[in-house]
Amino acid sequence: MTPSLAADDRNRLARESAYRRVSWPRNLAPSSVTYASAGHALLIGNEADTRRAAVALENLGLASLTLLFTEAIDGEEADELLSRTRALPSHSLNRGEAEALTLEGYLGRFRVGLKRGGEWLDLARALAGRDHFDLVLDLDSRPRLDLELPPPGYLASRGEPLEASALADWAALVGEFDKPRYFEIEASLCAHDAQGKRGCSRCLEVCPADAIASHPGRIEARVEIDPFRCHGVGSCTSACPTGAIRYRLPEDHQLQHTLAAWLEHYRQAGGRDPVVRFAAAADLADEARVAGQLIDLPLEELGSAGHDQWLAALAFGAAEVRIQYMAEMPERLRTFLDGELALAHGLLEALGLPPERIRAIDADPAARDAPPRLPALAPLSEAPDEPGKRERLNHVLDHLAAQGRSDGGRHGLPRGTAYGGIRVDSQRCTLCLACVSACPTPALAAGRERPVLSLREADCVQCGLCEATCPEQAIALEPGFLAAPERSEQRTLHEAAPFHCIGCGKAFASAATIEAIKGKLAAHPYFSGEAARRLEMCEDCRVRDVWRSLARDPEAQLKV
Repeated sequence: MTPSLAADDRNRLARESAYRRVSWPRNLAPSSVTYASAGHALLIGNEADTRRAAVALENLGLASLTLLFTEAIDGEEADELLSRTRALPSHSLNRGEAEALTLEGYLGRFRVGLKRGGEWLDLARALAGRDHFDLVLDLDSRPRLDLELPPPGYLASRGEPLEASALADWAALVGEFDKPRYFEIEASLCAHDAQGKRGCSRCLEVCPADAIASHPGRIEARVEIDPFRCHGVGSCTSACPTGAIRYRLPEDHQLQHTLAAWLEHYRQAGGRDPVVRFAAAADLADEARVAGQLIDLPLEELGSAGHDQWLAALAFGAAEVRIQYMAEMPERLRTFLDGELALAHGLLEALGLPPERIRAIDADPAARDAPPRLPALAPLSEAPDEPGKRERLNHVLDHLAAQGRSDGGRHGLPRGTAYGGIRVDSQRCTLCLACVSACPTPALAAGRERPVLSLREADCVQCGLCEATCPEQAIALEPGFLAAPERSEQRTLHEAAPFHCIGCGKAFASAATIEAIKGKLAAHPYFSGEAARRLEMCEDCRVRDVWRSLARDPEAQLKV
């Protein structure tokens, strides 16, 4: 049903009042990266196409052109092309060399080389006497950097003729260019790896620019994003379940506070049943008049907001959330958003709420301006203030659960999503608690007075590190969303009677753990003979026993 003119005007006035009272957050001085290009270009392809492109580029202001041929020249225009480009530095590759050619980098810093007999030949140095090329034009049918979003400064024809405008835009990349550093990483929150085991890799899977690299075992950055290759699509930040990767334009908590304030002021001004639209700011710039109930979030990039932000909009009082897909966007981004939409629908169904409250639309004005099919839910009084992404999301989910009619069961969600618990085989588990050490969130915890392993499922992101690090293979992931209050409670998964130190009587481990350690270290010289008693001692008593042995027989102890 279309809203009456009076209702639409009322909603429109309420929306404008909200916009006036709270402005969209902007990072006034964003961190940035700078590209410096002097205009030294490398052209790669068959000789005819490469020389032809060099002729087209000769008056476009590039500092130098270097030609790298993957096939010999042929055709009637050979003589003319050779005469016009003979002075340019060039090199012909044989078939094996063409296949072994390597290319990496970005605008102002491309490195090109060949691997020969285990050695790497730097072609920028060999052909042009330079450390690098600033620009690369790849004219072969199969690009060397076959990416949905290649690095700035790289242009691939994929074997098709290039438009003059595209060639001119590429050649104009001479000078210094600044770009925002779209993200920041909090390494302590990253669930990518622990103790040499691989965990979460969601950010690596969704980046259409392949700008994210894995560095397992590193403490300062388990994953690293190359800011020069990053296009700021934002899907990595939405995919990160712990908040280790944060988008900066704006940050997610700023977006939530702004949206909550807009919706609150909209209601206070008499607006009814608002619809929140998540869209790329560029797609909103030239729009004409839109329906009064539509409240827009002009995102720097559509992928920077995922299911957590969409659900937050419902919790703040939106009747419906619409995600406006761009006409042209990387296929990997589209796949990611489709997955986020399926996840949002699965969570709403688990919470006993209609999944149609969140839907994707295109730029069709009829879909954009359609009135919501359902009234708004009771809103949260204010945006969550918890410091972490997962904590804020749990706040939202708890609020939505109170509005729905959940059945209290575990609901299946799309494969690989960050919701679920774990199962522990009590016959295998020795309560060594290696899983607690590996867990990157507060999900797993140890007991204080007794050997206990407990789980708060609301914090579990299904990274799999507990399963991978368990020496007894006693843990298995249990994916799915538990639509019950127990999800937010610390539940005991396994407990055992404590083992008391034979020296001081302090409980310091489980009996199963001590037995397992004794079995594994039975042949170790440090614990041979009478010293085997040390395995039944706490850390303090074990140290004291070593010193007593040293005092009695220093030479024997030194041999050990």
